[in-house]
Amino acid sequence: MRLLLVEDDALLAQGLIQSLKREGYAVEHADTCAKALAAIEAMIPEMVVLDLGLPDGDGLTVLKALKREKAQVGVLILTARDELDDKISGLDHGADDYLAKPFEPLELFARLRVVARRFGKQQDSRLSCEQVVLDLASHQVEIEQSTLQLPRKEYMLLKALMENKGRVLSKNQLEDKLYHWGEELGSNAIEVHIHHLRKKLPDGFIKTLRGIGYVVGS
Repeated sequence: MRLLLVEDDALLAQGLIQSLKREGYAVEHADTCAKALAAIEAMIPEMVVLDLGLPDGDGLTVLKALKREKAQVGVLILTARDELDDKISGLDHGADDYLAKPFEPLELFARLRVVARRFGKQQDSRLSCEQVVLDLASHQVEIEQSTLQLPRKEYMLLKALMENKGRVLSKNQLEDKLYHWGEELGSNAIEVHIHHLRKKLPDGFIKTLRGIGYVVGS
């Protein structure tokens, strides 16, 4: 899932980016309102984690523009403003959740899953398809009586396919979900990840529709 992190504290942003990547998000970062608006225009995120106190303005400016043009993007405000009036203002301007700093990362991840479910981007914290279960909290894949841990890209790829069970995803759609905007990738990167993933999953679990894309489930 493509996530835009709008945060001007470099140290906090660095830690969040690493943590969110481990959770399976393809993270883009902006540290000003202007960069956030440009990124939203260019990348069309599926989720935004938004700070309010930015060096060139109020994050609510970004929120209003985002909800006006892309209402289906989930937004979680993550800010040091912890007064009740601030929370009410943020939610009234269209935020889908509000979390004050300091915060526990596990709470942030859980709240992001709730926002994602609200927008139909994932149904549960455990995704299942046939005999494969993907636990989004532990990142473990359960296949009948065994469990395995996947490298990050393979985990993100399997997560994207299982979130869209029964729906064919094209190579371009999968690239959008796995890679950051502007990130260089080889022309066969998705095929390589699919190849490695297939070795670890039951035969025929990932189906290829030649010239169209990939799908799990019927």
